[in-house]
Amino acid sequence: MTTIDLRADPVALTAALVDIESVSRDEERIATLVERALREQTVGFEILRHGNVVLARTHHGLPTRVIMAGHLDTVPIADNVPSRFVVDDAGLKMLYGCGSVDMKSGDAVFLHLAATVAEPVHDLTLIFYDCEEIASEFNGLGHIERELPEWLAGDLAILGEPSGGWIEAGCQGTLRVRLSTAGLRAHSARAWLGDNAIHRLAPILQRLAEYKAREVDIDGCVYREGLSAVRVSGGVAGNVVPDAAEVDVNFRFAPDRTVDQAVDHVRAVFDGLDLTFEVTDSAPGALPGLTAPAAKDLIASVHSHGAGGVRAKYGWTDVSRFAARGIPAVNFGPGDPNLAHKRDEHVPTAQITAVTAMLRSYLTGAV
Repeated sequence: MTTIDLRADPVALTAALVDIESVSRDEERIATLVERALREQTVGFEILRHGNVVLARTHHGLPTRVIMAGHLDTVPIADNVPSRFVVDDAGLKMLYGCGSVDMKSGDAVFLHLAATVAEPVHDLTLIFYDCEEIASEFNGLGHIERELPEWLAGDLAILGEPSGGWIEAGCQGTLRVRLSTAGLRAHSARAWLGDNAIHRLAPILQRLAEYKAREVDIDGCVYREGLSAVRVSGGVAGNVVPDAAEVDVNFRFAPDRTVDQAVDHVRAVFDGLDLTFEVTDSAPGALPGLTAPAAKDLIASVHSHGAGGVRAKYGWTDVSRFAARGIPAVNFGPGDPNLAHKRDEHVPTAQITAVTAMLRSYLTGAV
């Protein structure tokens, strides 16, 4: 493939993007094709390539600027490239393939609109970035945030994350802590001479089992928190009482908490236990920001098409990067997020068409 057609039906464009393998750290080819297509098939955009990030923006002097951002990478392919179309038992047409949900269908919608919306009522910024599916240190949007922050200025950011055609507002924060216990090693035949560090995990696990998750309503979006053990480690050999054990705990917290407040909360949950507490990873949440004028207009466009509406985003996404800069940000794209990364990942083609229509109405002011 030497080119992609941005003016093609966004369903066909999604299939074309899926057929370009772009596992994280291997996005050069897809970034080159996206850059070339934007340069050759759009009008009025300033276009910049930064590593494997492709950026484009208009300068029409309009009163508001909308950012549309999507990642180009996928998780490893699982015998699901090239793409294929299937009609299910209900007669619905599905597009199968790696990244069809997460998130090449969202990318296709943004690219198609960039090429076909001639007179937007907002100035537009498009960001197609790499390495979202792996460690945050490699995230291309993070690189832009640090090295070209002026490209992140705007009044509303729309991330093409799969949301089933709903507006999923903001996101929850995430925190991982490692709780370690210490004991005394001994031969298991003389266990009374030791102190089993794994057994010392029991009160930690008990508190997790009894934990009651908080629900928080922000701007009409209900966020439900969760505190979960996600990894347990311990043991030396089959005949040794272990002297060390640890459990990793993940806290998904509502965006009304800061990271420091989340840390304090988790410390309080395990207060009084004999353990070592270490924060291993954290990322703040993002408030929904649905009261901002640009966000209200998007909601009105979605409602005018009789679509799903608005709900909270439970997982963490890159909307957090925009919210930290005071920019309202939402997740909005085709596809069921529960199908992301699966071998049978697939998206209803009607959702791609519907999301395209809703965003076209929003960008042209035809609400």
